Amino acid sequence: MANIISSYETMFIVDMTTGEEAVKATIAKFTDLIAKNGTVEDINEWGSRKLAYPINDINEGYYVVVTFKSAPDFPAELERVFGITDGIMRSVVIKLDEKMLAKKAARAAQAKTEAVEEKAEEAAEATDAE
Repeated sequence: MANIISSYETMFIVDMTTGEEAVKATIAKFTDLIAKNGTVEDINEWGSRKLAYPINDINEGYYVVVTFKSAPDFPAELERVFGITDGIMRSVVIKLDEKMLAKKAARAAQAKTEAVEEKAEEAAEATDAE
């Protein structure tokens, strides 16, 4: 049977009232857990943000978004660990659409190619002007 790997994204909000060291430790705990069970593609720390509504009378949290690839059974385990970890205010794990990811990568490659071509044209014009 083939090993199926899918792309996922998780966002979690860490309680900042426990202190900066605890926030960094919690982020490290989950990024290490994801790395052990899959491949981390991107870690984006949004930092401290005001919550849309208070959670347990707390108005701010530290937001982290991680994009990763893993086997289909790992996201359920990740959600379970989020749920039993003190310091995690909210979390969500979603499966990313592979077709959307392919289109996004193609658009990024096209934009990069266009930027390189534009710089080459500007350089050629600057050379002609001299």
